[in-house]
Amino acid sequence: MFSVAGLPAAIGLFDEGVRVTMVGMVGGSVVRSPFQGGLPPVDAVVGAVVEIACDESGFSGTNLLRSTTPVITHASVDLGADEAIGLITALRSGFRFSPHEFKSGQFLRGPGAGEALEWFLAALKGRAHVHLVDKEFFLVTRIVDLLLTEPSYAAGTRLTQGDRPAALALYRARRSAGSDWGVFLAAFVDLVRIKRRRPDRRTVERFFQARDALVRHGLGTPADAVLNGLSPSHVWAVVTRLDNDDRSIPPPLEPMLPALAETVLSWSAGRRQVLVIHDEQSALTADRLTRLQQVLANGGGPSAADAEKAGALPAGVSPLAGLVMVDSRDDPRVQVADLLAGVARRLPAIINPALLQPLLSPTSLHDPEG
Repeated sequence: MFSVAGLPAAIGLFDEGVRVTMVGMVGGSVVRSPFQGGLPPVDAVVGAVVEIACDESGFSGTNLLRSTTPVITHASVDLGADEAIGLITALRSGFRFSPHEFKSGQFLRGPGAGEALEWFLAALKGRAHVHLVDKEFFLVTRIVDLLLTEPSYAAGTRLTQGDRPAALALYRARRSAGSDWGVFLAAFVDLVRIKRRRPDRRTVERFFQARDALVRHGLGTPADAVLNGLSPSHVWAVVTRLDNDDRSIPPPLEPMLPALAETVLSWSAGRRQVLVIHDEQSALTADRLTRLQQVLANGGGPSAADAEKAGALPAGVSPLAGLVMVDSRDDPRVQVADLLAGVARRLPAIINPALLQPLLSPTSLHDPEG
C-alpha cells in the first residue's frame, strides 16, 4: 500500500467503479483492432522470472532529426496490478484527470505536482527502471555500429560498449562543425532509410560529401578517426543489404529495440528471465523480437563461469522470455510505466533531475556529461 502526507492510502479508496474509468471499458461495445507484433512465450520459462510492464514517451518513428522531442524514454515497472491501481488512485485523489488514462502532461501541470511527483518517484524506487535515448546520439552510435563494424541486433546496447567511445568522441565534436553537422546526420538518415528500392549510389556519394565537409573542420583525432574509418565499399555493402531486405541487420532508425534490450538486461541481471507486458508499439514486430531474443541468449546472458553460480540463468537461455502487447487502457501497470516515461522525458525542465537518478539506467544512450 502506498501512502504519503496529503495523499490517502490508495488501495482502500479503490472500488469497481473507479477501475472501469481508469483502465477502460472491457466487454463493452468498443471493438479494437488486434495487436500487431509482440512475441508471446511459447516455452516454459527457465528458473526465476520477473514480469514487467513497459511504455515509452517521445517515440517519433524514424523521424529522429526533426522531432519536437529530442529524447525517448522507455520506462518499466514490476508492480502488481493492485499496486499500480493504488498508486494511480493516490495520485488522482488530489487532481482531476481524464477518466480513461492518467497522463504525464496533465499530472505535471496540476496543482501540487511537485510534491506528488517527488512522492511518485520515491514510491517507485527499486520497482522501476528508465532507459533514456538521445535521438541525435543514437544516430551517431548507428553510424559507428552499422558502418564501422558488422551490423548486429546487439548494436546500441551494453553488449557493444566497446564502440561507445568512438561514437561519443564524434558526438562531442559536433559543436565545432556548425551547420555541416546537421547535413551529415541528414545524409546518414537518407542513406539507411529502408525504402525497398534498388541501391542508389547517389545517397552514398552525398553521405561521403557530408563526411568530407566534417573532416575539413579538423574535429580532433578521435572524431577524425571515426570519419576517416568510413569505407565507401563497406557502406555500399551495408546499404545493398538493407535495400535487399536483409533482416539480420537491425532497423537502422529504430531506437526502441536497443532500449528494450537494455530494459530486459537490467531486470534480468543474468539471474532470471523477463516477461515484458508492453503498450502496443509498431516497432516491436515478432521477427525483430525473435532476433533480439536470440542475440540476448548468445551475448546477454551470464558467462559460462557465471552460469555455474547458484541462481544464474543457464548459458544460452535468453533473458527475454517473451513480449505481450496490451492496450494501456486495460492495464494499470502500463499506465504507471507510461506516466513514469512521460515524467522522465520532461523532468529536467521542471524540477531537480536528481530525483530521477535512482531509476535511470546507467547504460542510457546519451552523453553522460550532457
